[in-house]
Amino acid sequence: MNKEKDYAALQQYVSLYEQTSEVLCRHSAPLMNALRDEALSALKTNGLPTRKAEAYKYTDIPQLLSPDYGLNIQRLDMLTDPHKVYQCEVPGLKSQLHYVVNDKLMEKSGEYKRHEERTEGDEGIRVLSLRDEALRNPQLLEHYYGKLAKVQDDSLTALNTLLAQDGLLIIVPKGIETAKPVQVINLLCGKVPMMVCRRVLIIVEEGAKANLIFCDHNATDSPFLTSQVVECFVERNASLDLYCMEETHAANNRIANLYISQAEGSHVSHHAITLTGGTTRDTTMVQLQGEGASCILNGCIIADRKQHIDNNTLISHLAPHCQSEELYKYVLDEQATGAFAGRILVAPEAQHTDAHMTNQNLLTTREAHMFSQPELVIHADDVKCAHGSTTGQLNDAALFYMRQRGIPLKEARLLLEQAFINEVVEHVALLPLRERLRFLVEKRFRGELDACKSCRRCR
Repeated sequence: MNKEKDYAALQQYVSLYEQTSEVLCRHSAPLMNALRDEALSALKTNGLPTRKAEAYKYTDIPQLLSPDYGLNIQRLDMLTDPHKVYQCEVPGLKSQLHYVVNDKLMEKSGEYKRHEERTEGDEGIRVLSLRDEALRNPQLLEHYYGKLAKVQDDSLTALNTLLAQDGLLIIVPKGIETAKPVQVINLLCGKVPMMVCRRVLIIVEEGAKANLIFCDHNATDSPFLTSQVVECFVERNASLDLYCMEETHAANNRIANLYISQAEGSHVSHHAITLTGGTTRDTTMVQLQGEGASCILNGCIIADRKQHIDNNTLISHLAPHCQSEELYKYVLDEQATGAFAGRILVAPEAQHTDAHMTNQNLLTTREAHMFSQPELVIHADDVKCAHGSTTGQLNDAALFYMRQRGIPLKEARLLLEQAFINEVVEHVALLPLRERLRFLVEKRFRGELDACKSCRRCR
């Protein structure tokens, strides 16, 4: 019976593509269309990943994909001008603000500007429609698009490649050091249950430094399934701080695959922050391909009710003298479920690797569940590698101590939860964003954030 359901979940997307491929491709770009046949073949051959697959054993992917979601193949505008109806600002943070409604980059007029009308950001960063730039400059993007996100390696990447029609392109030119972060608001909008297939390509050229902030929100209460694939290329001696925040609602399901390639001497700091949502499956794969490259992965996850948050990470050390630090923390309340599967791979040629991974989890009820699977795979002999995982409940002695000093039980629990998660928040380098996260984390623990429909009400 499960095999029939798994097949039905896959077949609805295969049939959808086969019936609408002409329209879907017409509203996209030849560069994106060129990979669709390969993606379709990979899907038919490999099927959707099930719990029998090691990388997906904690999340039922076919069940997530089973509902009959609508797909905006005809490219109808869902929201005329997001700037007028939605605002997501971080007090004290001056940023270059951009809106992506479902998968479409929107300007203040509600429409794309023609390329000749576009201007670069204050720091020279280019933020463009992936489709538009693929039509204008396919020779540049063909060196990047689909090179990290291989359709044969992952069926969810194949599904995204099959159906994605547009997305976002961010280019940080050589030598640029940005003072203003680029903030992208991914806004889900629609009156019926919808699937959104979004593609993102980030290119940080040699010697450049940038801060990128991605915030996921809902403009409506309709159920959504978000499929997102991000390919990120960080070139020689470049640096990228990437912040990904999810603040949606319980009817929103998200599948996101992030692929990062780092050249010699580059540095990446990635912060995954999940505050509200339904079921989330995030995959992060980092390749340290050049000598002296370094990366930091931080995860801050807060879940309650029946939320399910699954993070799967892989850091591949492929060159000598590289460093990686990884810290993921979960706070799970009520009947929430969390999963963390992290792997560090050290190739034979990656001598003098320094890699550490930590996963710490706090369960505040007996009904909450956490699955943790840290792993080291080492093929070199001159390395420093360590990993660890802990899962437990609030410290009874600390609660007793605080109550003896007149702090109510509810407030004492909240303070301990905040102290536990703030270790991750403290790693946020942008001070205004760090302060904003402290504020949102406190509201989340107090049960106030869930009612918010836009950041205007969270002030």
